[in-house]
Amino acid sequence: MIHGNLEGIRESYLRELETLFEASFDRDLFLPEELLHVLVRFTELINREMLVYLGRDGSVLEIAIGSIGSIALPELHLRRNLDRLSGFRCIHTHPGGNAELSSVDLQALRLMRFDSMCAVGVRDGACTGVSAAFLGEMEYDNFSIVLKGPVKASRIPQMNWMNEIEQAEVRVKEAIAKGGIVEQSEKVMLISTDSEESLEELASLAETAGAMVITRVMQNRLKPDPATFIGSGKAEELSLVCQAMEIDLAIVDDELTGSQQRNLENILGVRVIDRTALILDIFAQRAQTAEGKLQVELAQMKYRLPRLTGMGTVLSRLGGGIGTRGPGETQLEVDRRRIRKRIDDLQGQLKELKRQRDMRRARRDKQGQTTVALVGYTNAGKSTLLNALSGADVLVEDKLFATLDPVMRNVDLPENRSCLLVDTVGFIRKLPHQLVEAFHSTLEEALYADLLVVVSDVSNPQYREQRDTVFRVLNDLGAGNKPVLEALNKADRAKIGDQVEPADAILISAKEGRGLDRLKEEISKRIAAMRHAVEIVVPYNKGNVLSLIHSKGQVTGEEYLAEGTKVSCLLDSANYQRVLRMLKD
Repeated sequence: MIHGNLEGIRESYLRELETLFEASFDRDLFLPEELLHVLVRFTELINREMLVYLGRDGSVLEIAIGSIGSIALPELHLRRNLDRLSGFRCIHTHPGGNAELSSVDLQALRLMRFDSMCAVGVRDGACTGVSAAFLGEMEYDNFSIVLKGPVKASRIPQMNWMNEIEQAEVRVKEAIAKGGIVEQSEKVMLISTDSEESLEELASLAETAGAMVITRVMQNRLKPDPATFIGSGKAEELSLVCQAMEIDLAIVDDELTGSQQRNLENILGVRVIDRTALILDIFAQRAQTAEGKLQVELAQMKYRLPRLTGMGTVLSRLGGGIGTRGPGETQLEVDRRRIRKRIDDLQGQLKELKRQRDMRRARRDKQGQTTVALVGYTNAGKSTLLNALSGADVLVEDKLFATLDPVMRNVDLPENRSCLLVDTVGFIRKLPHQLVEAFHSTLEEALYADLLVVVSDVSNPQYREQRDTVFRVLNDLGAGNKPVLEALNKADRAKIGDQVEPADAILISAKEGRGLDRLKEEISKRIAAMRHAVEIVVPYNKGNVLSLIHSKGQVTGEEYLAEGTKVSCLLDSANYQRVLRMLKD
């Protein structure tokens, strides 16, 4: 039986593929030429990922078909042995031609303990290359990865890669004998009624949270079902999938009501969370500062309050009626009261932290510092850009929400200027309103900045949609009228034509340092454009004021009068006010 997305595939194709189950390939070959030819041919015909599990005896154990960008992993739980490797290698194709293994592939190798994980790039009916990965030595309580390739199809070191399987088997047995191996990743099913792009983003979020994505489900509906979100029939169907694939958790790509979540859990037989809970979990993992942890807890409490379950709706003494009167509270009311009290406490603590931050901001304004905020979609490369411009060492990871707490660094600019560069939390589609409310004190760094640098990942196929999301969130925050400079990052990984959108955006590669000088020059120009032309007479005994004007402003002319030096200059409002105060002292 062939698993996966079979919709629209000719029956003749499926019948021909099923003959692979009867084939017997050379057991000494890692990837037999005949099998490779079949995988490449059918990947080109159906333009979808294909997968086979190839046993050590040369037999095909499973065949699965996915979408153009993803594929579910059939769970051979009857053959799986947690005391050693699985006994089969997972070979799958990439229709886009990329022969490299993804982080999800490597995570699957660790969790499923395949003999090997192998990727085959396919483009224009030909194999572009083959990569393989094997489990290595234990490092930090997890298996390291031994990567091989990509190599040309004709150059696959068949015997060497088969030897790698034997070595991996020895390493796994030794690690188990020493003890301490625990499978920690939850196996999850992703469910969406939105789009393939949104489902792909949900998969990245799940991976960031440490989950193992086993299968993805796209359910097309005009509107969500009020009881189960996806419909009771679809839920019953997915309950069988959860049993067959031993799913631990189902994640829905939208916010669920309390009743929808309970109904889905009852039908699927596994724990169910929504996109909001997933993002909150990631934030909880990544919050480092005391303020960040307070904000995460506040968002979690606001999310949890309307979802308290139990018999409280019926027995609540607040509801009134016969049988509900009497002293005391139900457990539901106790829980609600405690959560509301905790919310009040958290809001009070955050209010005090906001007051302290406002004082620091006022002090910076008094000193005439210009603030430039880096904003953009999550994983657009803002932290890498901050490091490149300032020489900082902010944590950089190729994961969503790698940066949660705001980071500030001084950056020297051309023409004797400088600015305070602020790295902010990334935006995302369907940003939970609980997070917007709880993190308003952090997001307000963008609200009070003098200039916003909107960073977009131009190598992402959805970068235009992501850019639209960023501007929509900025408008929601009240920062839509701020001066904006756009930087299109990761240009080293993108195929860019003659036209850049928007036309005045600056192409950069924060990783390689490309375009950063031009970006600094443009930031400096924008800051200069914020300055106003003023004329000031500085008494001769106020030399410190004249020095400040020369260091912080742009002097266009000087005239020596009897009462002092008449200076024509460009000054921003903060420094102009500072000069006036110094003249009065």
